[in-house]
Amino acid sequence: MFDFSVLSQYLPRILSGAVLTIEIAVLSLVLSVLVGLVGAVMRLSKSAVLSGLATAYSTVVRGVPDLIWMLMVYYSAQIGLNALTEAMGIGSFEISPFFAGVFTLSFIFGAYFTETFRGAILAVPYGQIEAGYAYGFSAFAVLRRITFPLMMRYALPGVRNNWLVLTKATALVSIIGLDDMTRIAHQAGSSTHMPFLFNMVSALLFLAITFISLRVFAWLEKHYQRGVKQEESYE
Repeated sequence: MFDFSVLSQYLPRILSGAVLTIEIAVLSLVLSVLVGLVGAVMRLSKSAVLSGLATAYSTVVRGVPDLIWMLMVYYSAQIGLNALTEAMGIGSFEISPFFAGVFTLSFIFGAYFTETFRGAILAVPYGQIEAGYAYGFSAFAVLRRITFPLMMRYALPGVRNNWLVLTKATALVSIIGLDDMTRIAHQAGSSTHMPFLFNMVSALLFLAITFISLRVFAWLEKHYQRGVKQEESYE
């Protein structure tokens, strides 16, 4: 039998861990979107060097498990930095677990967003971009008023999927010592010998985040579909 009075004792800590999880996810999303936009532009660049670098980044990052990247950034990179700083006589350097978690997730999902935005940009009818230049728009105005809004219509499904995977990937930060809701729920389950109950609470919180996210993306898709003629179907 489950002792729900025990759950009430740990619930505030789990909820605080949920807030940390959301903070990590949102910050990682913002940074990975920025990385993805830069990567997509580089992938589509006429420069073989820029295109090659972006392609290599996207291929290598997506081909290595997320857990390995997390361990490499937090442990291996810290050892390398300490060896470098000690050789320079600066002293030891410690990477914050929060910084390591956000940086790693942004680095990983930036590769996925690179491919998402690249495909979306290629889907934009080039005639509309040419029309913007014909009206005298600057390159930035064309990007802001034509390319980006049209691109988002095609990119949103991929952005939504990447975000949903990213929210679940935040559980990886528990292995580097961050007290997110996954780590707190696991510790509570181990100490009370009720792992199923606390892991279920963690799972339900992730489901709540997913449900809210889907509602937000449904609104965004409706927003970016404004002005698009919907085909009517007749039975």
